[in-house]
Amino acid sequence: MARGKVYIIGAGPGDWELITVKGLKMIKKADVILYDSLASQDLLRFVKKDAQVICCGKSDGLHILKQSQINKLLLKFAQQGKSVARLKGGDPLVFSRGIEEALYLKSKGIDFEIIQGVTSAFAAGESFGIPLTRKGKYSSVAVLTGRKSNQDKLDAPDCDTLIYLMAVASINEVVKVLLAAGRNKNTPCAFIERGTAKEERIISGTLFNIAEKAKKQSVKPPAVFMVGDVVKYGKRIYGHKFS
Repeated sequence: MARGKVYIIGAGPGDWELITVKGLKMIKKADVILYDSLASQDLLRFVKKDAQVICCGKSDGLHILKQSQINKLLLKFAQQGKSVARLKGGDPLVFSRGIEEALYLKSKGIDFEIIQGVTSAFAAGESFGIPLTRKGKYSSVAVLTGRKSNQDKLDAPDCDTLIYLMAVASINEVVKVLLAAGRNKNTPCAFIERGTAKEERIISGTLFNIAEKAKKQSVKPPAVFMVGDVVKYGKRIYGHKFS
């Protein structure tokens, strides 16, 4: 039997319409769909009627299947000659384990393709009119993790715009690290919760009060935390959406 192929697809940040044309095409033709919770489930209405659909979890620490189990499933279905869509939230290679899946498939001689997606790191802020850069004013951006699996300190590089993913539970530590790195306590910042989705909302403030605001507003993952003067543009464009 001919071997199948695995498509590691970025599903985008929340709004299902932000899937790429290529990604949607592969979803429609796939025999098997393995999807993460952060991928919009609206995309599942495009799968073939006889396709096998498996939820892998993968929502901010909640894992229905372990990574090793997911790898083995991808291998099994591909060896059965099936077309497999591995649907991951955002972009499959931005704070995701898509690269691990690709390396595993490569080691097993399985044909695969990585299909890029829109990352929430960029889309969430833009959904509220917040740019990442502005010519002549803000020219550097860093995308960072707000949660490390080891005991290493969180990063706080000297960039105009900082974007932290998975920082809801660790917001106090993130703020502490930023202040220690020299950021002013009045630096504008914001949590964008479920960016681009219908339920999206933004909680803005400063490094001095954002942790308290996030607690009072019960911010929940998935949420992107943005830091920098660029946040102020969101108020100028969509001020009525700010809490």
